[in-house]
Amino acid sequence: MSTTDTDVGGAITLTDHELDPYVTHPSTRHLLTGSGLPATSALLGFDALREHGLRTLADLTGDADRLAGELRDRLVIGALRSLDRDLESLVLDGTTGEVSSAYVPRSPADLDLSPLAPSLEALLRFAAATEELTAPGGRPGPFGPKAVAETADRLGAVFEDTAGADVPPYWRMAALIRPLARIAGPGEGLVLGLPKRLLDEEFGAGGIMRFEDVDFPRALTHEPTRRFLRETGLPEDGLLFQLDTEVPLPALTDYYADERPDAFAAGHLPVTACRLIRLGDLVEDTSLVVDGATGAVLAWSEPDLTLRPLNADISTLAFTLWLLHRERTLDAVHGLSDSYEHLAATLTETLATVDPVACDPTPTLPGDDGLRHWPGIFEDRASGSLYA
Repeated sequence: MSTTDTDVGGAITLTDHELDPYVTHPSTRHLLTGSGLPATSALLGFDALREHGLRTLADLTGDADRLAGELRDRLVIGALRSLDRDLESLVLDGTTGEVSSAYVPRSPADLDLSPLAPSLEALLRFAAATEELTAPGGRPGPFGPKAVAETADRLGAVFEDTAGADVPPYWRMAALIRPLARIAGPGEGLVLGLPKRLLDEEFGAGGIMRFEDVDFPRALTHEPTRRFLRETGLPEDGLLFQLDTEVPLPALTDYYADERPDAFAAGHLPVTACRLIRLGDLVEDTSLVVDGATGAVLAWSEPDLTLRPLNADISTLAFTLWLLHRERTLDAVHGLSDSYEHLAATLTETLATVDPVACDPTPTLPGDDGLRHWPGIFEDRASGSLYA
């Protein structure tokens, strides 16, 4: 097959000759030879066309004889994107124009196609609507529960106008999960100003711990963080975070001196340990701490002796816990985790919209290896964190 394509006005197009004999669907041919595919998109990547031209599944799997006959000539035209990486391949049926997504393995026996759009035109429309309604863009308002509901309705209507009741799972979860980023607008001294009683309504009023000034160590000088802990609070059981409610919040140095004096030598603690306030356990041997001077939320791993960014601040930590709890509620109704990889990617992208710090792998601290807790938790299917 040809490995050339034409880039016209920022769009990727192909010639009639390059489409023959694999693409016979009239409107698909018209799009690919006319307006083309976008060169850049947050959700879709078509670099495969630019670099290799059209390739069939038979070309890529390396064992065409084991592919079902109807799959051999399906075309890999690009990838479904997730932040800075490809999630799955985009697979085009050149006869019907339908688009699916799939992880294309070397073994054809493992090939599993997931419906994505009834046509290329619909795929581009779905992606454009999702980016327009839910992408950061400076995070313009409105915000709040009403904004979440209206955005979800608008996005769902775009999908249903084309796909009817059979909206593919990826877009169904996009309409349910991505609008959750609009629950809170900018805060005063913090990234977010959560709606009053948002956490109480999600976790139950009895499940929220609010602190008093007597609970704060002297090292906690960041007033917006103190105010948030007093007035809004945090869930005692945030599913993937256990708040320590037994003692006043200690600096990390005091925690080890008083609670675990034999854990390891103090010299192994971060140099800022005296101002890192321990809020509780993130996972075994990992503490969730807040920098008492800046309000940054960090994860301190004992096995690695490494301090890593976790969230931008206490408000986005609360949003993350709320997002996870909301996702489980939605999963119980809609079965979102049946498409687990898509769900994990959607949650990561939604969190990144609100709190880029939580998902950005760029090292920012001494010894930081770029591993980020929340995206890793979302993607760890074995842990079952996203199942209702």
